[in-house]
Amino acid sequence: MGRITEDMVRRRAEHNNCEIYSLEELSLHQQDIERLEHVDRWCRDLRILYLQNNLIPRIENVGRLKKLEYLNLALNNIEVIENLEGCESLQKLDLTVNFVWSLSSVGSLRSNTHLRELHLVGNPCSQYEGYRQYVITTLPQLQSLDGEPIKRAERIRAEQGLEKLRRRIQEQQADQWQKREQEKKAGQEKNTPITQEDGSDEESPESEAERLQREKEFWETPCDYTPESRMEAHRHMEEKRRQSSGEPEKTPKKTRTLMTEDGRALNVNEPKLDFTLTEDEDNNCIQLDLHVYRHLDTSLMEVDVQPTYVRVMVKGKVFQLCLFAEVKPDSSSAQRSQTTGHLLITMPLLHGEVKPKKLPPKKPLVSHSNQVDEDKKRKGEWLEVDPSKAPLDLSNIATTTPSGPQLLRKPPAVPAVSKDFIDNPDVPPLM
Repeated sequence: MGRITEDMVRRRAEHNNCEIYSLEELSLHQQDIERLEHVDRWCRDLRILYLQNNLIPRIENVGRLKKLEYLNLALNNIEVIENLEGCESLQKLDLTVNFVWSLSSVGSLRSNTHLRELHLVGNPCSQYEGYRQYVITTLPQLQSLDGEPIKRAERIRAEQGLEKLRRRIQEQQADQWQKREQEKKAGQEKNTPITQEDGSDEESPESEAERLQREKEFWETPCDYTPESRMEAHRHMEEKRRQSSGEPEKTPKKTRTLMTEDGRALNVNEPKLDFTLTEDEDNNCIQLDLHVYRHLDTSLMEVDVQPTYVRVMVKGKVFQLCLFAEVKPDSSSAQRSQTTGHLLITMPLLHGEVKPKKLPPKKPLVSHSNQVDEDKKRKGEWLEVDPSKAPLDLSNIATTTPSGPQLLRKPPAVPAVSKDFIDNPDVPPLM
């Protein structure tokens, strides 16, 4: 089965330095893709998407592409137009040579108000009587249908007799649906393995002539052009190519068991990542630190927290870990480090004692005066008294007089007079 893989998308993003999250144009034509998936999650900024000449049976998983302007699904196995309401910016849709039999399904494109071009040529619905008039009246925003511009006069004529036209379209759809059911039944009968006489389904070995004759009959026998016939031709060519190249037949990959029969989760580490599981007693929670690759895009990871286990999908690979206690999934959170790229999942415990948070120790209260003294001592403005010297005697600092205690003051010192000093009265005093 051809599937869209991340490696396939990255190889077609060389012009964008292999970055897929900011990719605006993607071409996946002629890749034998049998299902449209993953693109809406990996490439949210897509504007142009080419998927022509594949084996896609249904339009799906494109509703998140809000910026998509052009979608090419020509030469596929699509039968119904659906699931395009989310493509708000869609301007051109190409469904050339598909198997769209439900013409009324074009009504799902009414919400695509920016749709200007639609291509349905080569589909069974394009053979209906009144096909063009019905599409023009159903989608008034269209400017071109099957490469032909829609003129104002044609739109006015198409609106006349609309009810009769709708009944006629419904009748033709019912006939085509019955025919389609018969084709599906015939395809199932044709693909039913032939049982041998001994009851086994294995084919008996055939000679080279028989193989060539069977090959000739396969390509020369006329058959209806249906999705089943396209798939049969594709598988026949794949089988022939495998036999000619000598490649061994691919066996389907065995799915890994994640749960036991009694519902118990198993520990699985497919991406082979290191991790750390710790219990934070202060916050009453369990923390899982998953060492995810630093440059891995976050859109490639999915986190699922359950009461007894946690599961992380990393690039499609499963990391699952059982928890030693029940947690609250609704209160859990996941954060990713911008420096290391690690994924930290915090899961509050369901049962446990909630402890108060430890506050930092309070600093002792210091008065303003003490703070000033400390600052002065720190700056060296105060001098320490040498304790080895005798302390000052302050007992005789004052004397008692009849008028009251008086402070002892030392008389001013009189400078000594030289013997040769002569006092001249004509010279004025210096003071």
